Amino acid sequence: MAAAGGRRFSGLMPGGLIPRGLIPRGLIPHKVARLAAAAGLAVCGLVAAAGLAVCGLAGSALAAYPEKPISLIVGYAAGGGSDFIVRSLAPFIEKELGGSARVIVMNRPGAGGEIGFAAIADAAPDGYTLGLINSPNVVTIPIERHARFSLDRLDPLFNLVDDPGSFVVHKDSPFQSLADVATYAKANPNNVTVGTTGIGSDDHLAMLMFQRLTQTQLTHVPFPGSADAHRALLGRHIQLTSMNIGESARAREGDPIRILGVMTDQRSVQAPDVPTFKELGFDVKMSSLRGLAAPVGLPPDVRARLVEAIGKAVEHPEFQEIARKAYQPLRLLPSEPYAAELKAQEATFRAIWKETPWLK
Repeated sequence: MAAAGGRRFSGLMPGGLIPRGLIPRGLIPHKVARLAAAAGLAVCGLVAAAGLAVCGLAGSALAAYPEKPISLIVGYAAGGGSDFIVRSLAPFIEKELGGSARVIVMNRPGAGGEIGFAAIADAAPDGYTLGLINSPNVVTIPIERHARFSLDRLDPLFNLVDDPGSFVVHKDSPFQSLADVATYAKANPNNVTVGTTGIGSDDHLAMLMFQRLTQTQLTHVPFPGSADAHRALLGRHIQLTSMNIGESARAREGDPIRILGVMTDQRSVQAPDVPTFKELGFDVKMSSLRGLAAPVGLPPDVRARLVEAIGKAVEHPEFQEIARKAYQPLRLLPSEPYAAELKAQEATFRAIWKETPWLK
């Protein structure tokens, strides 16, 4: 006889035969086992008490992860540095997960990354939705406004890149140096248009730091991603872009642009011919971490498997060569140091916001 609210089920399952009538409505056996395991129950002992010979069922079900494609969300438009690094890494993650694992990159641009970050935070914590998070955006957006996500709703899994900022102009631009920009902007307030990846992004904050240092007033033009800002520069719709050196160094291989400076203490390996802002008399330092995160609450075994797969994928010589050729400055940080870095950044930017808000 079927149990109340249940349905009949019989047949050979991994580990044994399940009698009719003991499967709750809407739940199939491997989901029952997974729920029990997630609650910390000893599955074999539990089902044995009910007279079911299904020992090993939970292990086999959990070992099957991933059973469907994994979505990997990028909160910026296709073609930028964030998009590139994720699309380059995805096949290596698939390989490390094994079997028929698939990782599908999905672009959710807008609001300086907020749309994508919120989509990650709001997803079911089952290991089938991951995403790229960028700092400082992921820490500054909840500081500057009521955001649709918060840092404590995201689980940092592995950092991939640490990409310093740069200022870029079209090769036809009259600006040959940072000093040229400062001199013109001082004489022509609000006449220098600067493209960035959005309010509160590293690009935007770098622009504000330069503006404050030079006592000038620039005009901010936010875009959904660095690729959009770069296209606007090439089309001469804006005069300058604030973008990461990995992106600008790669872009200048084929595009008519000039990199005016890089925001680091030492010259960048990606563009050793480009002087630092500090060398040129402008003490501006800014960089962007790019790493993978999940919604908080992943099952421990799924999380461990993901972190292990990502850790092995980023160490693959072929991936590292792709990153090198694409001017992507890798900085590989496992979960704990990555999370600590983000928390430290959050504290720093909260202090800065308290003294000098970058959004009014």
